[in-house]
Amino acid sequence: MATADSQQLELSTDTLRGLHWMGILTALVSAAIHLLLGVRMLPSGMAISFVLAGLGFLGAIALVLFDYRRRAVYALGIPFTLVQIVLWYYFNFAAGPKSFPADVGTLGIIDKVAQVVLIVVLVVLLR
Repeated sequence: MATADSQQLELSTDTLRGLHWMGILTALVSAAIHLLLGVRMLPSGMAISFVLAGLGFLGAIALVLFDYRRRAVYALGIPFTLVQIVLWYYFNFAAGPKSFPADVGTLGIIDKVAQVVLIVVLVVLLR
């Protein structure tokens, strides 16, 4: 039983529209790719950053599903996802050995398309 001093988090999906579900799906895709790549790279330092990014996406999904400060999640999700794209480009192409776009790869394409769609969804939801 909840008292006036405590709040219980309850799953709140009744207020989610199609656009919300699109954002959840794209964040889930990016989380899965980051966790997969992070586990593959263990025990390197880069692996930790991938796992943390994946957990960040999963945490944001949970916050949205539990209707906890959704607008703040949208607002923070935009720069978080944008930084993912910039760092990916920098480490792989600008400062790395790969050639853009020839060496992007299937997971890179799927992840970056999902992240761009996520940013668009977050901007629309925030407006």
